Amino acid sequence: MSKAIYARLTGSGFSTFVLCFAFAMNLFLSSLLFLGVLSSFIFLIFIFHNRRPNSLNLPPGKKGWPVLGEAVEFVSLGRKGNPEKFIDDRKKKYSSELFKTSLAGENMVVFCGASANKFLFSNENKLVVSWWPPTIEKITISSKNTTNTIGETKQMRRYLPEFLKPEALQRYVEVMDCMARYQLEAEWIPNTQVKVLPLSKKYTFAVACKLFMNVEDSEQVTRFAHPFTSVMAGLLSVPINFPGTAFNRGIRAANRIREELLPIIRQRRSLLSEKKEMATGDLLSHMLLATDEDGKFMSEMEIADKILGLLLASHDTTSTVITFVIYYLADHPRVYAQVLEEQMEIRKSKGPEKMLNWDDIQKMKYSRNVVNEVLRLAPPSQGAFKEVISDFTFAGFTIPKGWKVHWSVYSTHKDPKYFLNPEKFDPSRFEGSGPLPFTFVPFGGGPRMCPGSEFARLEILIFIHNLVTKFKWKKIIPDEKVIFDPAPIPVNDLPIRLASL
Repeated sequence: MSKAIYARLTGSGFSTFVLCFAFAMNLFLSSLLFLGVLSSFIFLIFIFHNRRPNSLNLPPGKKGWPVLGEAVEFVSLGRKGNPEKFIDDRKKKYSSELFKTSLAGENMVVFCGASANKFLFSNENKLVVSWWPPTIEKITISSKNTTNTIGETKQMRRYLPEFLKPEALQRYVEVMDCMARYQLEAEWIPNTQVKVLPLSKKYTFAVACKLFMNVEDSEQVTRFAHPFTSVMAGLLSVPINFPGTAFNRGIRAANRIREELLPIIRQRRSLLSEKKEMATGDLLSHMLLATDEDGKFMSEMEIADKILGLLLASHDTTSTVITFVIYYLADHPRVYAQVLEEQMEIRKSKGPEKMLNWDDIQKMKYSRNVVNEVLRLAPPSQGAFKEVISDFTFAGFTIPKGWKVHWSVYSTHKDPKYFLNPEKFDPSRFEGSGPLPFTFVPFGGGPRMCPGSEFARLEILIFIHNLVTKFKWKKIIPDEKVIFDPAPIPVNDLPIRLASL
């Protein structure tokens, strides 16, 4: 084509329109082709994701969407205040003992019931090992730390027994009692109204900072505590590390906590190495002086990760239980009266000025039953995850190696087969021999049972003793909604009106 002819054609409005139209059509058809290929690809993934191998008799259930699985429903039901619905619906639809799903991007089987709990707890390190979703590992383990959550847990179980043995717990009673009294004097007694959740968090966090690291400065404790809400929200979030997401906020908040921890660890290590300070007996001193099988000390970042994990485990869970003890006592005046009677007897036997001791804690039998009933109805943890390390069969179904397993407290805690009128608050369930084995599992069971369960109960009972011997209270919002994110949370932080005894 000559340059003159080409110029005339391309210079005309009609020709320009034709060329633009052709280009647009080409783009449109290419887009349709791309969407068709993409749709086919997603469909194939969906089929692959939900296929059932002929060679394996997998548990009944469905895995939902690729990547997301059924995680959206799992999380959303908790935020609507009904996390047990995810379990109950599938128990009714598929099996009362187990069902398959997909959570955290993993093929997963949810085990349900006492026999399932017994099987899992009894086969720890034989058929299953502990496993945590990637979000938990990314948040709680620094990028500079080469271990993973399983390795971290194994290491911690070497250090914790000394810190949590009965002789050690006895030494903590007076410290916890002193700190409970201090907070009540400073932040409860001067007020006629308080919000329970933030104050209970403040108490448990202060106790953790004191006993773990010998940190007492209130401003420093506050700097630690502030980012923890974001950390907790990120632990079981959708693992998308993009600014504005819960996962991203959790990672950044955990890093801020490490930044606060590292100077404390460095200073303590320096003082210990220069013999300017003796080991205080707190957990940090023990970690700084401990060595592995090769005689190597832990790095500062490894210690920071372990302290972060312990603060998470001890802080949010214990404060949640304290909050819901107060929540349920407000709704059940007869139970409150029995707790008050028991605690007043202890107080009168020693005088109001004397600190609590270990023998006093052993006398709190009814109060302990109340705490257990709160742990049944509003457990601070929904359960735990495990990884299958060898194919096994349960209830006639095969669970392949590499799959993940989730056991949930809700499969037994609110099942009428194990607890009559399960929604009723009734501490008498724990009198005598108590619930059937493997039905009450707020702290897990077997070799992986939470080692801090008695530490937590001790801290809760001491705070409740000090509270009920000073106050009676009423909810300001009688029907306050409770959501699970992932722990139970009163949406308005449980505001109450106080009256002195």
